[in-house]
Amino acid sequence: LAVALARPVMGYQVRKDRANVTDIMLCVDVSGSMKTLDFIAGGERRDRLYVTKQAVKDFLRNRKVRSGDRFGLDRIGLVLYATYAWTACPLTLDYGVLEHELDRAEINERDRTRQRTAIGSAVGLAVNRLRKSEAKSKVIILLTDGLNNTGELDPMTAALLAKDYGIRIYTIGAGSTEGGVVPTPTVFGMVMSAMSEGVDEDALKRIAS
Repeated sequence: LAVALARPVMGYQVRKDRANVTDIMLCVDVSGSMKTLDFIAGGERRDRLYVTKQAVKDFLRNRKVRSGDRFGLDRIGLVLYATYAWTACPLTLDYGVLEHELDRAEINERDRTRQRTAIGSAVGLAVNRLRKSEAKSKVIILLTDGLNNTGELDPMTAALLAKDYGIRIYTIGAGSTEGGVVPTPTVFGMVMSAMSEGVDEDALKRIAS
């Protein structure tokens, strides 16, 4: 029994293989402005976060050998951000876990101070997750309405950090350039309030370039 517990091995050793995979960090905006209703999907008015989630799920399906598989071809992680950024899911091949965390992503309706948008913080956190990666390609996909208005790290500074570590950033604007109406709770129930600002395309293009 003592010898068995020692697990003696002869003629075998651990071999580490590096696959030609891509490490991808998805940065999904869950700030208050993502409540803006400027999409029509399935005949219904939908907010930016709903449509962003659907786009991410489509992306994950395309990164699988078969659509019904739980595991994917590349390691993908998830960063969520509003006033602060946090890692919802570290890099993984298990897309089932990733989709579960994506489904849980929501806007904090209770505290307006946590509804701002810290794009620089999100990119900086994603860079930190990818900087030691040995993958052949390292990518950040930033999904946002493009309006940075809080955080200690400026988006352009974060983008330059990504460049230093050989990480590419792809930016995707969620919403229209014209903006849309925002549902606001009142004592009389939910009402549609003033138009939200549109996507800041120039900022997203600068970050990507």
